[in-house]
Parts: sequence; C-alpha cells; structure tokens
Amino acid sequence: MMGSALAWGAVSASSLVVGMLLGLGRPWPDRQVGIVLAFGAGALISAVSFELVEEGTHVGGSGWVGLGLAAGALVYFVADRALQRRSPSAGSGLALGAFLDGIPEQAVLGIGIAGGEGVSVGLLAAIFVSNLPEAIGSATEMRASGSSAARVRRLWVAVAVVCTLASVAGYAIADATGGDLQAAIDGFAAGALLVMLTDSMIPDARGKAGRLAGLATVLGFAVAAALSSVSA
Repeated sequence: MMGSALAWGAVSASSLVVGMLLGLGRPWPDRQVGIVLAFGAGALISAVSFELVEEGTHVGGSGWVGLGLAAGALVYFVADRALQRRSPSAGSGLALGAFLDGIPEQAVLGIGIAGGEGVSVGLLAAIFVSNLPEAIGSATEMRASGSSAARVRRLWVAVAVVCTLASVAGYAIADATGGDLQAAIDGFAAGALLVMLTDSMIPDARGKAGRLAGLATVLGFAVAAALSSVSA
C-alpha cells in the first residue's frame, strides 16, 4: 500500500516537471501564459472549495480547518516576502505556492490511501491540472527574469520529489493520526493556496490575458469541479 502512495504521489507530482518542460520548451506569449495561469487558478479554487475545506470540515471539523487555514496563509505570506527580497520574480512566488500547497495536498492523498479510501479522483485531477499552469507560468517568468534553464529544472525537479515524498509521509503517519490532523492539513493547503492565488497567480493572469482571464478561470473551475463530482 505504501508503494501505491508513492506511485500516485509521483503521478500527481509529475505534472510539475511536465509543466516546467513545457515552459522551457518554447517561448510563450504573455496572453497564452495568462490564460494558462487563469485556468489553473480556477482549478485551484475548486480544489480549495471541494477537496480541501469541505473534506477537512467533514473529517475533523471547521475549527481544525480554520487553524490550518491561518497557519497556511501566514507561512506562505512570510515565506513569499522573504523570497521576494532575494528573488523578486512572479515565477518564484508560483514555485513557492506549488511547494507549500503541494506538500499538504499530497499528504492528504497518502492519508486517504492508508485509510482504505482509495485515490480521490477529484483531488488527484485538481493537483495535476493546477500544477501544469503553475509550473509553466513559473518557468516562463523565471526564464524571462534571467534565471538559467538548468536552475529552473533543478528547482522544479526538487519540488516534484519533495511533493512525491509527502504522499508517502502522509501514508506513514495516517495510523497515528485522526481526522483532526487531516483537517488541519487540508486547511493549511487551502490557506497557502488562497494567499498565493490572490497575491501572485490571479493578478499575473489578469495582467497577461486581460479580460479573457475571467473566462479561463471559470473554465478551470468547471473542469476541476466536474472531476471532483466524479469521485464523490
């Protein structure tokens, strides 16, 4: 079963590497990057609504979800400010967001497998679908700001590996934890995501794609929500 957690964790995290390679593979016009980011933002809003907050409230209560939300939001806010002082690139913020929300998201994936619930199709799809735009947008922004392709590759491979291992960690700790911890983990991921969406992803999408960003966001939300309903 731990092998299943590792395998599914690798599947969902692989989209980070795929997105990075797509971002580095060819020049992406600003409008295309903006539309991709907007689509991913919609998918992430769906994941926050249906796979993180709703599920966390169901398994552990709203209080634990609220604590997780506050912790995730504060950790992302502080870490992003520190990162921006060192590397003031929108791509760095997207990479940080993928890291901070990817770890708890994939830990939840592992916890679900350990609990005999199987793989949440909605969560897996939301992670995969939203990872692609984050990685494409970040790789494109980092290259535009002067980062070398090798540095971008190392960063995203490292993020993918850590996120994959988070699924195994979630599986390993599942037996020693209850629903309260899973609720807090769900909340942490949701909090980090919401701050990242507001500070980085949505403004960048709107600035690059213009009014089309709104339509792409709704499309991303609809696709992820439909996939979530399949697993419900």
